Order: sequence, then C-alpha cells, then structure tokens
Amino acid sequence: MKALVTGGAGFIGSHLVDALLDDGAVVHVVDDFSTGRLENLEWALERGSQLHTADVTDEAAMIDLLSEVRPDLVCHLAAQIDVRRSMAEPTADARMNVTGTVAILEAAHRCGASRFLLASTAAVYGDPSALPTPESHPVAPISGYGAGKAAAEIYLGSASRRNGLSTLALRMANVYGPRQDPSGEAGVVTIFRRAVAAGEPVTVFGGGRQTRDYVHVRDAVGAFLAAAHTPGVMGALNVATGRETSVLAVADALGATVLPGPERPGEIERSCLDPRAAWGALGWRATTTLRKDLEGRPDAIAA
Repeated sequence: MKALVTGGAGFIGSHLVDALLDDGAVVHVVDDFSTGRLENLEWALERGSQLHTADVTDEAAMIDLLSEVRPDLVCHLAAQIDVRRSMAEPTADARMNVTGTVAILEAAHRCGASRFLLASTAAVYGDPSALPTPESHPVAPISGYGAGKAAAEIYLGSASRRNGLSTLALRMANVYGPRQDPSGEAGVVTIFRRAVAAGEPVTVFGGGRQTRDYVHVRDAVGAFLAAAHTPGVMGALNVATGRETSVLAVADALGATVLPGPERPGEIERSCLDPRAAWGALGWRATTTLRKDLEGRPDAIAA
C-alpha cells in the first residue's frame, strides 16, 4: 500500500507515519512545518519515507503532488488545532481546516486514491446532551475549530456520493502522548507533566472540573490503521476510551501545584465519546488507560 499523510511531521501524524511503515506501507509525508517538527520524522526518513514540504491549501500543488505520488490511501491530519485561535481568527482557521480538506480531497479524487481518512474531533458535538456521546448525537459545534471540522466532514460525505471515494472521519477525543508539544495547543496531560518535571505550577482554567476523554496516541493511530484496512466503513466514528476524567483529577494524579485561571471561550464543560461503534465497525478499541499511564496517584483518576 502507498500512503500519503498530511501533517505527517506533527504529533499524531508522525506516529501514524511510523505505524504505516511498520505495517509495510510506502509512506509519503506532506507538511508545511508551521507546527510540525522535522525531528519527529527522523526515524521515518531513515526507513525510506519521503518528505514533501507543501501547503495543503494550495489545490494546484496538491493535485500535482498526488498525481506524481499516486497514493492508495490519503490520511489528512494537517490542521489548525488551536481552539482559541479559531475563535479569534475564524477565517484563518477555516482556510486551513476547510479549504485544506477540500483541496486534498479533490487531489485524492483526481489521482485515483481509493481511501481517504480525516482526523476529526470531539469538538463537532459542541456541548453534548448525552455522555458518552455516540455518533448519532447531533453535530452542533460551538467553536470555530469544531465548525471547521464539521464542515470538512460534510465535504467528505459529498466526495463519497459524487466521486465514489471511500471516506471516513475519525472523531478523536483528547489525544496525548510522546511528541506532543507543550508550548502549543497541547493536551493538558503533556502540559501538566512538563510543568511538574520542571517544578512549576500548572494553570487550571475555569475551575478545572471540565472533563475530557483522554486517548493515547498509540490507540489513536491504531484506529487509523484499522480504518485503512476496512475501506467499506464510511461516515464518521469516534476514537476514544469512553472514560471521563476531570482536569483537576489529572493535576492531582501528577502531584501538580494548581493556579486558578479564567474560563476560556469556546471550551465545553464535559466531553466523553462512546467508542463502541468503532469496535463493531473496525474491530478497534483503546487499550491504554490514563489511570495506568499517569505518574502519581492512579486512584485519583476515574476508572
């Protein structure tokens, strides 16, 4: 299998590149290095992965590149992931997350790709009324980031109906793990771990009782691999653990000193996704639990 991964120098993308190589795929990476890091690809490049520095919003460039590479599988992870920036600069967010998706989708269609996977997000559900949230829950984003990903999902469905392209959106919960950048819009687990290691306090915004569903990057990547090998599965699936953990519980488990911070716009109070559909459709489930993975007091983390 020949695969192309956009955003492949990023946190999740680079892990996916490694996993695809382990799976025997020929892997091409596209990244503009606005947030991705070359060191994330060091091992992949040594193993023969090919790197293309390019902007996914440039449709002509994407068509030329994919026409040359001719991938069977396109995994689209290039994105603007900062929720705060999406609220402050909605046009820039939409350009990356909507226009970028449309451009790479069109290129995938023209080059004859057979499978297209999108890294989507729990943010498409907005502030859900059901927890854990199933895929049948209405899509009602409250942030620009969530709105952009919801729009990208609609374009995937349109491409499937119009062109016959096999597409699937993977709605990921809060992914954490190695290579996550704590200086950017990183997950709270990575930010808190780095702060504790440096002997610094952590800032907990909005009271810290907000809950999230924390899924390890190994598990998230496993969902992409399972989806790559099940092209008949289309639409959208949650990638999550189904477990709800508060920000304060994470800080307590790590033994962090907490400083209070203000509420942040666009942030929801509770988020936890129902992963059962992915098990039925892909045979995938998360195997890493946050309570076992965190340092400190594991009993402070919800089971």
